[in-house]
Amino acid sequence: MAIDDPVQGADTPPTGLTTKKKASAEAGAKKAEKRPNSAPTTTWGAVRPLVLRLHFYAGLLIAPLLLVAATTGLLYSLSYQTEKIVYRQELSSPDSDRAAMLSQQVEAARAEHPDGKVTAVWPSSDDEESTRVLMTMPDSEESKSLAVFVDPHTAQIRGELDSYGSSGALPLRTWLSELHRHLHLGEPGRLYSEMAASWLWVVALGGLLLWIGRRRTSKRALLRPERGATGRRGTLTRHGSLGMWAATGFLLLSATGLTWSTYAGANIGAVQDQLGGATPVVSAELKSGESAGAGSGTHEGHEGHGGDSGPGGDHEGMDIGIDNALTAARQAGLDGPVSVKPPAEGTAYVVAQRDNQFPVRLDSVSVDPGTGLILDELRFADYPLLAQLTRIGIDAHMGLTFGLVNQLLLAALALSLILIIVWGYRMWWQRRPTQDRKLGVGKPMARGTWRKVPLSVLLPLIAAAALVGWFVPLLGITLVAFLILDAVLGAVARARSAT
Repeated sequence: MAIDDPVQGADTPPTGLTTKKKASAEAGAKKAEKRPNSAPTTTWGAVRPLVLRLHFYAGLLIAPLLLVAATTGLLYSLSYQTEKIVYRQELSSPDSDRAAMLSQQVEAARAEHPDGKVTAVWPSSDDEESTRVLMTMPDSEESKSLAVFVDPHTAQIRGELDSYGSSGALPLRTWLSELHRHLHLGEPGRLYSEMAASWLWVVALGGLLLWIGRRRTSKRALLRPERGATGRRGTLTRHGSLGMWAATGFLLLSATGLTWSTYAGANIGAVQDQLGGATPVVSAELKSGESAGAGSGTHEGHEGHGGDSGPGGDHEGMDIGIDNALTAARQAGLDGPVSVKPPAEGTAYVVAQRDNQFPVRLDSVSVDPGTGLILDELRFADYPLLAQLTRIGIDAHMGLTFGLVNQLLLAALALSLILIIVWGYRMWWQRRPTQDRKLGVGKPMARGTWRKVPLSVLLPLIAAAALVGWFVPLLGITLVAFLILDAVLGAVARARSAT
């Protein structure tokens, strides 16, 4: 991910040359460019200057967005453990031999907020964890709800906090998530994160090719900084070797980040659907004649529960209750942490595992509220492979798949990206000419490098760039903007030379 490669900076006159020598060197360079035999003899030799120029401009102009994304991502990766400390009062409960029924815990939450509607219940998964009752309030924002935390032993309220998304992010993590996603600017702010994700893989892949393609005396120099190297060479070896280690992680972060972006995400979703990789959903619809209260003999096994009102409070007829629905799901093999969605008119209970750590437990079943029978079940193993990979990839991007290890890896990647960007800008500064313009900066590879690329290579590159630019719109738009800007700057430079 080098912003600049000093070895290829032939267009920048070496420091210390006199004006006369500089003019002579520049004249010689121009003559060399016009010689027919000066074209590179290998495909990589022809493509490398083009990659270097693109990498230079992309690194220079997109790096600020990447720096913001890396910094906010670093904070978000640390939020999971911080959340456990800040909200330990709500998240935990004193251990006890007593146990309250889940329905009692739900009713305690409803009594605290009678105007709220229960949308999901996360039963306590161990003796020291509180039960979380999620409710939508009249003023709840989209994808947000109120989480009421209940002691599973006494059914006493331990606190309440705003909750966001399927991961149940609490206020601290929600604030950092929104900062990382759109800088608290709403939908317009999402353009920043999509642009960063769109270019991250390009900058990372370009830097990786440039670093691997460099001449070096030992393979060790590919993975470790050069000993004793100082100045811009030392900066380059630190920049390149760290980028070599982190490149795979950057590519995965870019790919998974694009899946929920606005424009590229829509294209990815369409392709995923075409390939049969859409995420399936368990059926919770009650068929005709299966609604609660229908039939006669099917309810005899649940005497004493037939008149219970469901947690949603608006289900007509008989309801086995949330405790029996959870028991039925446990008997169907849903162990570990689960979420219980209460029934509404014409729908069943939906019980789904919510253990995102690998190996994931994300099976789900629907339970008839009138009979307690399993109406439908969906196993994660039955998901299409593409849907499985998407789910695991997104959860890994969020720091869920491997728990604390995942979060530490994300933090390491974010810190690596920050260092790589800082070193990249430092190389750009170290390449500046110091004789005439003390405040100058390093120049990119000279214009016209694409003319030296063989047509058999150039045409496929143009076609691939057009296809990728269409599929990842913000990448395509900004790439065209870069080309226009470069053309304008070239025209201005030629006009100045002519005068």
